[in-house]
Amino acid sequence: MYSNNRKIKYCKAVNEAFHQILKLDESVFLIGQGVTSPWYVGNTTSDLIDSFGTERIIDTPVSENAVTGAAVGAAIVGMKPIVVHPRLDFMAYAMDPIINEASNWMYMSGGRTNVPMVIWGIINRGGEQAAQHSQSWHSLFAHIPGIKVVMPSNPYDAKGLMISAIDDPNPVLYIDDRWLYGIEGIVPEKIYKVPIGVGDIAQEGTDVTIVACSYQVRLAIKAAFELRKSGIEAEIIDLRTIKPLDENLIINSVLKTGRMAIIDGGWKSYGIAAEISALVFEKAFGKMKTPIIRVTLPDVPAPASSVLENSYYIKVSTITSAIEKLVD
Repeated sequence: MYSNNRKIKYCKAVNEAFHQILKLDESVFLIGQGVTSPWYVGNTTSDLIDSFGTERIIDTPVSENAVTGAAVGAAIVGMKPIVVHPRLDFMAYAMDPIINEASNWMYMSGGRTNVPMVIWGIINRGGEQAAQHSQSWHSLFAHIPGIKVVMPSNPYDAKGLMISAIDDPNPVLYIDDRWLYGIEGIVPEKIYKVPIGVGDIAQEGTDVTIVACSYQVRLAIKAAFELRKSGIEAEIIDLRTIKPLDENLIINSVLKTGRMAIIDGGWKSYGIAAEISALVFEKAFGKMKTPIIRVTLPDVPAPASSVLENSYYIKVSTITSAIEKLVD
């Protein structure tokens, strides 16, 4: 038996959530491409098929639209599907069942019918995968009414948010960043939930508020360590959920520090960084000491060259340089 202070990897935490919930609730099933492949979904589904069989762990052909549509139908009649998209980019093929069906069904039925499903998308970046395999579309889906969007940054939240997402009565888009799969953290062995819509102060500080989610939180923590050497104490807000946002957590932090930097792994224009900027402008503008800065990807597709990738993706030095200029 593990203790409650055990350290496990992010992918193991997701796997453990699946094992526990599938055992507890027979209406839950996992469906999608590569759910039986250790590589395809980063070992997050290891041994599930041995424990629960092919009727509940369903490896499908490559047909994002059909698989997602089938999961929507199953959710409407009372099942709780988890449909996996191992490359978030190709969820484009599933836009109709996600946006036109799953997100609208409860509203169109007057609240009589729920759609309890998890749409699990995985971001793949770097490794010279280029434009069609490196996109993070979280802002796009956060724009859609009727869908919650969660993006954990650590193993503890990965397990707790997955359990909360499965338990939610309506669609939740659960987005993993594959770059997080190897990190370790303390994760209780018991079943627990991390509430959707509630952010976390990953680190307290007084000089600037850094707002981030998913892998960008890991970069922000490293950047804050470097900034401390320059006498800058950064407060880090881990959003956890980008739809709905924990507005009070963000505003209260900005009221304390008077400065804000938003770190987002998506593009700059019309993204989650722009939404948070607007929120702070509306509710805390008079308390700001400096303009808000956004550290994001440039508004161009991801390159295939590793040399260009080094300039394209956000690094710790990108964050520290921007914040040092902001505070100065």
